[in-house]
Amino acid sequence: MPSQLHDLNGIRVLELDSSGAPIGNYRDALDLIGEAATNKADMVAVPLERLTPGFFDLKTRAAGEMIQKFSTYGVRLAIVGDVSNAVESSSAFRDFVRESNRGTTIWFVENFESLKRRLLSAP
Repeated sequence: MPSQLHDLNGIRVLELDSSGAPIGNYRDALDLIGEAATNKADMVAVPLERLTPGFFDLKTRAAGEMIQKFSTYGVRLAIVGDVSNAVESSSAFRDFVRESNRGTTIWFVENFESLKRRLLSAP
């Protein structure tokens, strides 16, 4: 399935295909932000399978650098998939997910349906 665009409660979401190039650093984030701009998307939904293992190890700074780019360019990011293994193995990552989900810039959601529900229920 190629990337798809969705309009959810006025938010244009670019849903990436689960098969594609790995995403794991700020340069990859800039590429995604460029793709979002091309498609006039407000949010990019990235399947968990696309992220490199370094994303889940906060010591690598990969997650922080990527999220900083999205924040700087005003593009929201949703990580779509079950992150329970990463959350269980790292209290720092668990805290990161919890804090991210409290905000509006980055969310970790179990599946695309969860993302839809969250966006459709947002004011």
